[in-house]
Amino acid sequence: MFMGKRIKEVLLEQGRTAKWLAEQIPCERTNVYDIFKRDDMNVHLLALISTILEHDFFVDLSRETFPQGSPNSK
Repeated sequence: MFMGKRIKEVLLEQGRTAKWLAEQIPCERTNVYDIFKRDDMNVHLLALISTILEHDFFVDLSRETFPQGSPNSK
């Protein structure tokens, strides 16, 4: 899964724009478009975006990585 693609999906589901997210981070709007293209990113940035959008992208990542459930739960 491309994390950037998932971030963009959640952002659009919430009716928010790249400009809005850029203001929250804060960064330039062009940097947000760069984030949308990433397949991975810094944990701190992902945590910040999770907080801003009130969506746990780490859960999304875990579900993508372990579609059958966590290997620790078996």
